Amino acid sequence: MRTSSAKTGSTRKQRATRPDGAATRQHLLDTAGQVFAERGFADATSKEICERAGTPMASVHYHFGSREALYEAALVEAHRQVVGLDELKALTEGVSDPKDKLRAVISHFVGLSVNAAAPWGFMLMLREVLSPSPAIPALIEKAVRPKAALLLGLIGEVLQLNPKEPAVQRALMFTVLPCIAMMIAPKQVQAALLPAVAKDRKALADDFVRFVLAGLDAIAVAHRAGK
Repeated sequence: MRTSSAKTGSTRKQRATRPDGAATRQHLLDTAGQVFAERGFADATSKEICERAGTPMASVHYHFGSREALYEAALVEAHRQVVGLDELKALTEGVSDPKDKLRAVISHFVGLSVNAAAPWGFMLMLREVLSPSPAIPALIEKAVRPKAALLLGLIGEVLQLNPKEPAVQRALMFTVLPCIAMMIAPKQVQAALLPAVAKDRKALADDFVRFVLAGLDAIAVAHRAGK
């Protein structure tokens, strides 16, 4: 009886410490993201991903349906690592002045660009930018479009224009794309070519905010003059 009780207790302990399905899925996603970031979609195999994750070969199909769907999920997670929608909302919550909202967002972006300990999502996004995959449409719909809508609204507030105006869309491109480029660019390149940039994060953010806001002011003036 003691042996049976000991076995039962051991079994319960194993069950209690075994990761649940959601934890296993997340672990597989994180591992896949690292492999995709290192090797790219074409060269990353389900076998390597499962071996590194310590999960059965059927795990990719069970949790995601296919390697392609796993890559799509990894891209969405990568974009969240670069900047999450909830993160953007939190940065502007409780701030009344549109320019102060934009200042908070840009400062956050610039801060990320000089972060030496960037997660795997930054490298995966760089790979995707340089060599777009068939998962791009899904990435746009699931990750990019909601954030773009929020930022278009913010730029529209600053310019006092409807977010659907072409000038607002152009202004968003001028504002955000340099931030994204700084965030996903290899840190070694920045350090080699512009060594002073990362040494003073606050000065970098302040100057970039000045640059962007001055440009937006000029766009607003030009737009009003053209009416």
